[in-house]
Amino acid sequence: MAIDPVCKMEVEEDKAAASSEYKGKKYYFCAVGCRKAFDQNPEKYVTEEKEPG
Repeated sequence: MAIDPVCKMEVEEDKAAASSEYKGKKYYFCAVGCRKAFDQNPEKYVTEEKEPG
């Protein structure tokens, strides 16, 4: 299962309504509208893990 980065729903990769690739990672979406929002501003939805301090 993947997590839609826009709405945080769980999405089965093989049944996802849409997918998009950003910085070499594939993201899956519950609906085309979520993918459109992601594609317009992926940095808003992608938070890279950062080491504290």
